[in-house]
Amino acid sequence: MEFDVIARPENLRLFWDGTVQSLALLLVSLLAGGVLSVPLALARVSRTAWLRGPVWAFTYVMRGTPLLIQLYLIYYGLAQTEFIQSRWDDSWLWQGFKNSFFCAALAFALNTCAYTTELLAGAIRELPKGELEAAQACGLSPWARLRRIVLPAALRRSLPGYSNEVIMMLHSTSLASAVPALLDITGAARSIYAEFYLPFEAFITAGLIYASLTAVLVGLFRLAEQRWLAYLRPRSTH
Repeated sequence: MEFDVIARPENLRLFWDGTVQSLALLLVSLLAGGVLSVPLALARVSRTAWLRGPVWAFTYVMRGTPLLIQLYLIYYGLAQTEFIQSRWDDSWLWQGFKNSFFCAALAFALNTCAYTTELLAGAIRELPKGELEAAQACGLSPWARLRRIVLPAALRRSLPGYSNEVIMMLHSTSLASAVPALLDITGAARSIYAEFYLPFEAFITAGLIYASLTAVLVGLFRLAEQRWLAYLRPRSTH
């Protein structure tokens, strides 16, 4: 093992830049996907078929196809169409497709949005009817019940499942290295492997970085669950 090569300043810098890029992709995709998932989850549990149906189709397709295929379809497919390329410089709406980071973040955001939508929809369906009946008995309007009871409770109850989704998305950012000019943690390991032919050292280092970031995320979500899900824990009788 030649980990002294990995410890060189230029290679450590490469892994640092890859880590920053991976975390940026993760944060952008989670924020965008999380914001989109709230109205989609409400539509998913709607009694109106024309609202519920398209959301079901979206989540089914995004969860039923590999994320790598989705990334390829956006970067090598959608972004390379004549319609979008001819409008790159005419409208800000299409300029993002010139950027590999935007294409990767869009693919990740849509993917995590689909999973988060189903998580929230499931949490909404499982809300105790007593809570909703109590809110209705207090005279709260439908909007007030949604804002003060339904969404806060659903968000809290979906935390354990969402923590798994965040960790899976962190690991999925390794697919970003399939996009040219985008250097993530895995891309940094590939660059070192290509230059020094040290596959074990390069990818073991990448694995350790992913494992460390995962441990941090698990700790943060554990703290969040202890704070916001404490009321669901059985109370001691002593």
